Amino acid sequence: MNTEIAQKVIREIVATADVFLRESHRLFRPHGLTAPQYNVLNILAGTRDVKGLSQRELGDILVVDRSNVTGLLDRMEKCGWVRRADDAKDRRIYRVELTAKGRKLWTRVEPLYAEVVRQLTEGADQRQMQAALVLLAELQSKAAIWSLSDSR
Repeated sequence: MNTEIAQKVIREIVATADVFLRESHRLFRPHGLTAPQYNVLNILAGTRDVKGLSQRELGDILVVDRSNVTGLLDRMEKCGWVRRADDAKDRRIYRVELTAKGRKLWTRVEPLYAEVVRQLTEGADQRQMQAALVLLAELQSKAAIWSLSDSR
C-alpha cells in the first residue's frame, strides 16, 4: 500500500467531513436544528411501522455514546420534537418516538437536505457510490478496532 496516497485519502475524508459539518450548520440552523438532531429526526421518521426505537438502538445507529444520546434527547424532548415512553415489555427501556411537531419539522427540512445530497452526488455513478461506501465502511470498521486497541 502506498502510504502517501493512504494518508491523502484519510486527510480528504476528514476535510470533507469538516466541510459537511460546517455547511450542515448553515442548512439546519435556520430551522433551530443541529446536524445530530436532524439525524435523530431522520432516523425516527423511518420507524413508522414500529413503536419508536430504544435509546440504545438510536445510539447504535448514530454511532455515539449512550450518555450523548441522553443529552441530545433531553434537548429534543424540551423542544417537543420527540417523546420517550416506557417500553411495554421491559420497564428499564425507553422507546423514543417522533411527535407530530417533530414530524412536521422533519417534513419541512428533509426535502432541503435531500436536494443538497442530490446536488453533491450529481455526476457520480452507482459504481463509484458503491465503491465509496465499501471503502468508508472498511475504514470505519478498522478505526473502531484501532480505537478499542488504543484504550487498553
